[in-house]
Amino acid sequence: MSVQQVDPLDDVLSLVGTRSRLSVGLVAGGTWALDFDPPPYVKFNAIRRGSCLLTIEGEEPLPLAEGDCFLLTRPRRFVLASGPGVPPVPAGPVFAAAAGGIARAGDGGDVFLLGGRFDFGDRARALLLDALPPVVHVPGGTPAAATLRWALEQVDAELRDRPPAATLIAEHLALIMLIHILRVHLAGAPQAGPGWLGGLADPVVAPALRALHADPARPWTVAELARAAAVSRSTLAARFKQAVGQGPLDYLTGWRIELAADRLRRGDGTLAAIAHAVGYGSESALSTAFKRVAGVSPREYRRVPGAISARP
Repeated sequence: MSVQQVDPLDDVLSLVGTRSRLSVGLVAGGTWALDFDPPPYVKFNAIRRGSCLLTIEGEEPLPLAEGDCFLLTRPRRFVLASGPGVPPVPAGPVFAAAAGGIARAGDGGDVFLLGGRFDFGDRARALLLDALPPVVHVPGGTPAAATLRWALEQVDAELRDRPPAATLIAEHLALIMLIHILRVHLAGAPQAGPGWLGGLADPVVAPALRALHADPARPWTVAELARAAAVSRSTLAARFKQAVGQGPLDYLTGWRIELAADRLRRGDGTLAAIAHAVGYGSESALSTAFKRVAGVSPREYRRVPGAISARP
């Protein structure tokens, strides 16, 4: 049996409506420290020159060197500083006084940070962000950071030379950086579960996950998924439960409900058409599964879209 495979990361990023926006850069020197309020979005920074110290509320201080990147995935207060023990000043006024797209702290310019933000749709926290640690750090000196270095150099060129559509291109490059940071995290964090990210890091579970995402409307059985993963049914069932936190068919149900909920939010088609598209033979079958997973009927959800409990 030949099974097409699709990357679940691509599916989830598309479903949560990822958008990027570059922010004011930061040039700093000497002794300095900036205290940032908890951001209501995913914060991104890259150290283009010099080094500094990142301290996130509830986490150990993290030294950052030239070429390093980090994602802050939780709305937590954080401090960027020249080193430990420096009393921080609020970052807000410093960035409000930025000139020419650059905020300045301390004396001199031996440190330069490029920053940005990623905004997501309502389901991003449950589908993606909760599966990540509070901070994802990619050291610049590692081979895995090569693509990030290339993207950052392109962003620098766009913002420096300002050709037509420079901001748009730079923000698309930021999305490339986000995807690559997530790839690096997956490659280096086999303990990333439980959840679909943990499944992608498992060489047995990943092929089954990709098969499910390639054709979620297919009436999958555990035996078919085991063949896609080239293991026995019992092996797949055990590994899937361990890595993802639920069985493969329960995961499939949750993903189908996510797809149905996305179509309902967008007003995309009748309930019968949505049911057929996500793998249910009738509107009533979809309604039963949707209410069991989400706690409300599809019609109720369409009227007042809200949080649902489905979590692939």
